[in-house]
Amino acid sequence: MEMELAGQVGRRLRELRAERGWSLSELARRSAIGKGTLSELEGGRRNPTLETLYALTTALGVPLSTVLTPAAARAGISGGAVDAVLVERFEDAAAVTEVYRVRIRAGTSQESAAHAPGTEEHLLVLGGTARAGAASDPQEVGPGGHGAWPADVPHLYSAPDGDVEAVLTVRYPSPQA
Repeated sequence: MEMELAGQVGRRLRELRAERGWSLSELARRSAIGKGTLSELEGGRRNPTLETLYALTTALGVPLSTVLTPAAARAGISGGAVDAVLVERFEDAAAVTEVYRVRIRAGTSQESAAHAPGTEEHLLVLGGTARAGAASDPQEVGPGGHGAWPADVPHLYSAPDGDVEAVLTVRYPSPQA
């Protein structure tokens, strides 16, 4: 099942790359992901991490949910510190808004590269205490608390004292807006 999901995500990445007329080398350069890794991802021979998918979708100029098939969204995607399941995607003329159920694993930290200009993130913590936000000025957010930050700068998520359960909203402005 996992490799089937990897194949679906890989096909979608290849489609998006081809729509732009980019070679594997060009997408690898723009995303800072190795060409061999990218080839394995597109061929469905490698499971992508959350960090890798964000690097690729940022380079392609699309929201993360653009590459997640419904099955992949339900199964979730994991990175070094964060597990995320896409709960909802809403698109209108102004923006694409994604809602994720996330777990930040205890004692871990993840730094995310800047997303497209104007992207914002909001974190509603359900349990645990997170440090999250712009890498230069992260916020501490406890149970029932909310943090918000511009996501078009490097930003981070960490769970210094135990697992964190949260809802993450990512809002990407529409290029036409």
